[in-house]
Amino acid sequence: MTRLTTKELAFIEDEIRAEEIAAKTINWCASLCNDKELRDALEQIAENHQLKIGELAQYFNKSGMIQ
Repeated sequence: MTRLTTKELAFIEDEIRAEEIAAKTINWCASLCNDKELRDALEQIAENHQLKIGELAQYFNKSGMIQ
């Protein structure tokens, strides 16, 4: 399997950081909601972002694509 270049890895890391920020922001918005249904929906969206981050990290750790 082809290894990622340093530049490619940096792009991926930036995207993962953006996902982390999105998850934290959505959780913060959820904490401000008085509407339980909306709060629950936002928390689920944030959790989905966190799960994707974990999946990506696991994939890159196992694949050996990192230089």
